Amino acid sequence: MFLLKGLIVLFRLEKTGQRRGCVWCRCCLSESSTWRCPWSMAAKWSGGHSSSVLCLTVSTEGLVASGAERGELALWDGGGSPVAQLRLPQAEDVTSVVFSSRRPSTLYTSHGESISVLDVRSLQEPLQRFHVNEEEINCLSVNDTDSFLAAADDSGAIKVVDLESKKVSRSLRHSNICSSVAFRPQRPQSLVSCGLDMQVMLWNLQKVRPMWSTNLQECEMDEESLQSAGQFFNPPLAHSLSVASCGNIFGCGAQDGKVRLFRVTGARFERELEFQAHSLGVSQVLFMPEGYSLLSGGNDGKVLLWDVSSNVGKQQKSPAKSLHRRKAHAAACSRKDGKLNKAASNEHPGVVPKLSIEHGEKVNWLSCAEIKGSRRVLVADQSSSVSAYPLPEP
Repeated sequence: MFLLKGLIVLFRLEKTGQRRGCVWCRCCLSESSTWRCPWSMAAKWSGGHSSSVLCLTVSTEGLVASGAERGELALWDGGGSPVAQLRLPQAEDVTSVVFSSRRPSTLYTSHGESISVLDVRSLQEPLQRFHVNEEEINCLSVNDTDSFLAAADDSGAIKVVDLESKKVSRSLRHSNICSSVAFRPQRPQSLVSCGLDMQVMLWNLQKVRPMWSTNLQECEMDEESLQSAGQFFNPPLAHSLSVASCGNIFGCGAQDGKVRLFRVTGARFERELEFQAHSLGVSQVLFMPEGYSLLSGGNDGKVLLWDVSSNVGKQQKSPAKSLHRRKAHAAACSRKDGKLNKAASNEHPGVVPKLSIEHGEKVNWLSCAEIKGSRRVLVADQSSSVSAYPLPEP
C-alpha cells in the first residue's frame, strides 16, 4: 500500500511539474530494502547570500563555508543558519573555498585572480593575500600537510604556492582553461588536474612536466562517434575532479555527461571505469570521505550517488597484471587499418545510481557534511540558497 501511494505521488508530481527537490532511489522500489526514500523536499539554507552560490566546502569540525557572486562569503552552522558573512575586496565572484586540513580555522578563498586567507573564528579582513594567477581562478586545493596550495585558472595555469615561504614553487600548465585541480590524499607532492583541453594530468611537484596525461577524446573518435551529433556537440571537456581517500582512484566529470574513473599506478594512471551519468554535462564529481561512493552533479539538474566499489575497490594483485591491463588499454586506443580499434572498452552502460536527486537546477558545486549524526549532500546552484539532502547510510 505504501509503495502504491508513493508511485501515485510521484506520478502527480511529474504531471504537475512539482517534483523539484524530490529524492528517490532504486531501493525504495524494492520491498527487500531496509532503507526508504524520505520523499521530502530539500532543506533550504537561506539568508547567507543575495547572489548565486558558486562553491562550498566543509571543515573537519563540520563548519560549512560557501562562496557566491559579487564577493559574498558565508559560514553556516549544522542547522543551516548563517553564522558569519563577509564581502571580499572588489566584489569579485568567490569561485572556490577550501579549509586547511591541519588548521580547520583557516579558510582559503579564491576571488578573481586573488587568493585570500581567512580566520573563520573572526571573519574579517583577510590575514593574507596571494596574487599569483594571471586570470580568474576556478579551483583551489590544499595538500594533507598544509604545505602547498594549488590554484587553477582560466589561462590553463596551475600555480602551486609554498605556504611556508609564501612563494610560488611550481607553475604547471594546460593548453586551455584548467577547471579543476586536486592533491592526492597521503601524497603531499602529487596532484591531478583536468581542463577544457580535454586533458587529465598527473603531476609531481618535483617536476615541471606532467608525469602522465590522457586526452579524454582519444578513445571516443571512432567512426560511429564521429557520426554522432551528440558527441560532436558535447566533446569531453573536463570540468571536475575528485580523488578517493585511498589516493589511488580519482574521478573526472565531463561535458559529454560521462564520469570516468582512473587508477594511479606508480608514475602513470589508467582508465578503470567509464559510464554515462547525466544527460547533459557533468559539472561536479565528489568522492565521499570513506570508500568508493561517488556523488555527481550535472547541468541536467540531477545529483546522483554511485557505488563504484565493485568496479574499482579491488587493488591490482601484481605489477604484471597491471602492465597487461595498460597494454590492453593502449591496444584499444590504437589505430587499426586507419580506424580506431573499439574492441576493448571500459564503458559500463549498466552502471546505475544508488540514489537519484531531482534537484531541478544546474549544479554549481557539491559537498558532503555530517549533520546531527546523518550524512547530507550540500548543493549549490544558480540560486542564493544552499540545498541539503539526506543520504542513505552506507
